[in-house]
Amino acid sequence: MQTLTAGATAPDFSLQDQNGDTVTLSQFKGDKRVLVYFYPKAMTPGCTTQACSLRDTKAELDALDTVVLGISPDPVKKLARFVERDSLNFTLLSDEDHAVADAFGVWGPKKFMGKEYDGIHRLSFLIDKDGNVEHVFNKFKTKDHHQVVLDYLQQA
Repeated sequence: MQTLTAGATAPDFSLQDQNGDTVTLSQFKGDKRVLVYFYPKAMTPGCTTQACSLRDTKAELDALDTVVLGISPDPVKKLARFVERDSLNFTLLSDEDHAVADAFGVWGPKKFMGKEYDGIHRLSFLIDKDGNVEHVFNKFKTKDHHQVVLDYLQQA
């Protein structure tokens, strides 16, 4: 697993969102910063905590010219249920074949309850308006993720 680092060009991607519409990273180029956050599985406790905290700080993120894109290997229909159940106000993207997770270097071996498997590592990437990785968020708890991102954006 070779994770992207600050300064790298973010790989462009096209994925379906919770409504089945195609979203590309490059559509935001020159206009907005993009927080691309990878999470393992929709509607699980940690992922729900993280998503709801981002939902609750959307106005602050908007004011800082930052769009949120959440990416998981969940199918589009499950993402739609997640958005509806928790009134999420940002875009979730389906990466079922984990090609985008591979490109960002967040798909790899994990351990849970003594079992080893491949899956998404919970990391976030701030992509600048030129399409480059500005910052990698890799040290946070799900309940604090939004604050770590806001703190960085307010200092930048």
